[in-house]
Amino acid sequence: MPLNGQVALVAGASRGIGADIAKYLARAGAKVAVAARTEEVKDPRLPGTIHSVTKEIIDEGGEALAVVLNMRDPESIKGAVQKVVDHWGKLNILVNNAAIFVPGSLETVKENHIDLSVEVNVRSYILAMRDVIPHMRAAGGGHIVNISSVGAIPLGPGPYTEEQQNRGGDIFYGGEKAMLEHFSQRQGAMLQRDGISVNVLSPRTGVRTPGNRMASNSRENPDLNFETADDMGQATVWICEQPADKYTGNVVYDKDILTAAGIAHKGPFR
Repeated sequence: MPLNGQVALVAGASRGIGADIAKYLARAGAKVAVAARTEEVKDPRLPGTIHSVTKEIIDEGGEALAVVLNMRDPESIKGAVQKVVDHWGKLNILVNNAAIFVPGSLETVKENHIDLSVEVNVRSYILAMRDVIPHMRAAGGGHIVNISSVGAIPLGPGPYTEEQQNRGGDIFYGGEKAMLEHFSQRQGAMLQRDGISVNVLSPRTGVRTPGNRMASNSRENPDLNFETADDMGQATVWICEQPADKYTGNVVYDKDILTAAGIAHKGPFR
């Protein structure tokens, strides 16, 4: 398998895109740390835990480790990275996938929600990258994959259509992802000499995951007909197969990668 012997940490992997990326990395031979906060299901709209995803990987014949990770807590991030290195002796791949949307508009948003958004969507990625770099350098290199969104693409100058004016769920998210893309390319340039790649991967189209559906899903009678992020999983594996000093600083989309590489699309349904 192409990633045999590699050790991966996937943040935000208890469900949705992160969980599917973790499974695909394991199927490609990587040992995968399934990292997130969720250890038990407390909301029926959000099925999946770090333990259920870990069990799925192990049941398929892969190797996985459940790691409790709170991406708002710098000590939790540092501890999770160290747990992976203590368990497997190294760390080669980091996938940053945590994300949160905050409600309201700029006039109504609460200050604690502003802090929450920045801490999860920006600061956590920076801290996780900072903490894995020494271990990747010691391992002779590695791959960092930061998950972004088409929301990072600027709207451009107005006047704006009614659809653009009324687009919800995006007070800070798109701007935060745009900042992440710029930051990732700069870090890719700085880390290239160490054989550490930094790439940004986004789904070309929306994926109906539990997190994306939560706000419109009924808690009493939830629709559990979710999509799986197969294209994101396959594209992440492909990125991690590339030479780290040659393929870095890319801002790419899952379907575009698969088409260019001649890989058959499996998504979004299994």
